[in-house]
Amino acid sequence: MTEFIRKRTANAKNDILSGITVALALVPEAVAFAFVAGVDPLVGLYAAFMIGLITAIFGGRPGMISGATGALAVVMVSLVAEGNAFGAEGENLGLYYLFATVILMGVIQMFAGVLKLGKFVRLIPHPVMMGFVNGLAIVIFLAQLKMFKDVNGDWFSGAQMWTMLALVVLTMGIMFGLPKLTKKLPEALVAILVVSAIAIFGNFDVATVGSFIRDGGGEGLKGGLPQFQTEIFSKVPFNWQTIRFIGPYALILAAIGLIESLMTLNLVDELTDTRGNTNRECMAQGGANVITGLFGGMGGCAMIGQSLINIKGGGRGRLSGIVAALALLAFILFASGLIEQVPIAALVGVMFMVVIGTFAWSSFRILNKIPVTDVIVLIAVSALTVIFDLAVAVIAGVIISALVFSWENAKRIRARKRMREDGTKIYEIWGPLFFGSIIAFNEKFDVKNDPQQVEVDFVESRISDHSAIEAIFNLVNKYEAEGKTIKLKHLSEDCKILLYKSSPKFREVIVEDIDDPRYHLAENPEAFTKGLSEYKL
Repeated sequence: MTEFIRKRTANAKNDILSGITVALALVPEAVAFAFVAGVDPLVGLYAAFMIGLITAIFGGRPGMISGATGALAVVMVSLVAEGNAFGAEGENLGLYYLFATVILMGVIQMFAGVLKLGKFVRLIPHPVMMGFVNGLAIVIFLAQLKMFKDVNGDWFSGAQMWTMLALVVLTMGIMFGLPKLTKKLPEALVAILVVSAIAIFGNFDVATVGSFIRDGGGEGLKGGLPQFQTEIFSKVPFNWQTIRFIGPYALILAAIGLIESLMTLNLVDELTDTRGNTNRECMAQGGANVITGLFGGMGGCAMIGQSLINIKGGGRGRLSGIVAALALLAFILFASGLIEQVPIAALVGVMFMVVIGTFAWSSFRILNKIPVTDVIVLIAVSALTVIFDLAVAVIAGVIISALVFSWENAKRIRARKRMREDGTKIYEIWGPLFFGSIIAFNEKFDVKNDPQQVEVDFVESRISDHSAIEAIFNLVNKYEAEGKTIKLKHLSEDCKILLYKSSPKFREVIVEDIDDPRYHLAENPEAFTKGLSEYKL
């Protein structure tokens, strides 16, 4: 028992300090995303607290931070606006439709976890991953530039701009230099504390967390514990019209949330050289969103920026995420006045360092070493992440990669032709036979000019889909229409079963009695092992 506790608390100090740093960075992010979605700042803060706490305890990736995110907030804008239009002015029905949508979003995500759909993240190619992190780094960078503007959207000028830049550079300098002196202190937290002290005691006129909230129309961080939103059930009618309205939004939000979470999970896996549980993360994210919707939060998913801050700060266990969530709640309840004094410049500096750490700089070095198609995918995913959102970028990247893969494999179908002494023409097929290679496959045969006896050998080919089976079916019919005899050898078992079901005549066409030792070895691993051992003897 002592050994179990010791292993679980070995990294406790780093987890706690990193969690506090993450909590500080979560405040302006959650507030900003709430403003983007058109809801009260506390709705974003409550979401960051509840989702962060639940996923930290039950999620599939220790050390990963979840909360309100910009990718989801952008979709929520029109949802809230359309929801408000259903009620009278000032009734604020859009907020309750948002809560209902978040609940449905969570149910969909949990359903994805039950069906074990998280494993499909393995289908995301590496160029898509690199494009994702590069695009996300650019998005995070562009989001920070808004902090250099006033409430009217004009850029800071004069002393205000220079002071802001100086504090940002100082924050980045501390984060860059401190690890070279000692690795025992979390550089991000130290940088925030030092820059905040300089700004407060130097009485600098700079934007702070408090002024940021008030400029956005909020009244400050002060709030109580999240309350169960009983009004959802009275203000949002449970009928088909509501499902038709919130259903598409819930589906889109669920997809974006899962893709961003599972991509972030993969990235953290690579950074920590460990492996997370994708299906468990789907379940935790879904459950967290259901609870968040019921208690007045805007929903969320994994946050790559905060997750990287946590990992780079030494946070590795579930404790870091738990501390971040509880510290955020403590800020709301007890330390709102202090947090509101933190300069925005300090948090911007931290995020700029995250951008530098997130961007895959190695992608520039390998551009001339990887296939052109992979370069196109990498650049396309980066651009689409910036222009649209993560879900669109990843789906487009996977589709492009899949089409390229299909095209390349379609070109690999080959047919070696030879004649037997008895006049039978042999076609030996090489390569995968699937929908993309059907045309090339059909072009290999000369039905009219072939002799009366034809044999097609599939020992070096694999029948991959229904299109391939249909092509074989049509080929047999063409030869029989010419009055010629065709035999098929070495078809896979599943292909033979489907052909037998489609027509009884295939029992006469397919050769079952195989005398080729290669086929038996491929079909029977035990025979292969035995043969190998005999060879060694």
